[in-house]
Amino acid sequence: MSDNEHYYSEHPTSAIKEREFTQKIENTELILTSVSGVFAFEDRIDRASQLLIEAFKPSGTTVLDLGCGYGAVGLFIKAMFGQQSITLSDVNERAVEYALKNAAKNRLDLKAVKSNLYSAFDGISFDDIVTNPPLAAGKKLLTQLINEAFDHLNPNGALWLVAYHNKGGETLSEIMRGRFGNAVDIVKSGGIRVYKSVKK
Repeated sequence: MSDNEHYYSEHPTSAIKEREFTQKIENTELILTSVSGVFAFEDRIDRASQLLIEAFKPSGTTVLDLGCGYGAVGLFIKAMFGQQSITLSDVNERAVEYALKNAAKNRLDLKAVKSNLYSAFDGISFDDIVTNPPLAAGKKLLTQLINEAFDHLNPNGALWLVAYHNKGGETLSEIMRGRFGNAVDIVKSGGIRVYKSVKK
């Protein structure tokens, strides 16, 4: 990627390079392709996303994977909880394209849409929102992500957010507590935490 290009750029210009890999989480195995210009370009799912997948338990039947990258979190949730209606979204066009490719490769039926935070979801709410947000995007954008999540959740719906606790995650959990009135550390592992807030 160029110096001024991030994985949350809308239109990545970096040359396309792919890495195909197989990953198993619990009893579910998927074949995935990660791609340059999209988080995370590796030959395995990043540790934070894996912890989020392992921690997730549905609050209802509809899930939004916000900032989905190439789709790892939402695809695993769909594969593990087949009755869930899953929507993947990312501001990055390449991310949406590869999320759909990975869904097709694993025969998983879900939606993937380009959206700048919740811009594509006016008037739409979900039972769960899951996110591994780009901490480098800055506190202002991440605060907006959390505050607007509340408005896009059904009653008793939950925001699941994974982050490195000492690299901004602690601040995000405080913002979640301020907006939702609650925030629980569901998982603590190697500096990473999965935070959950419920809309009560």
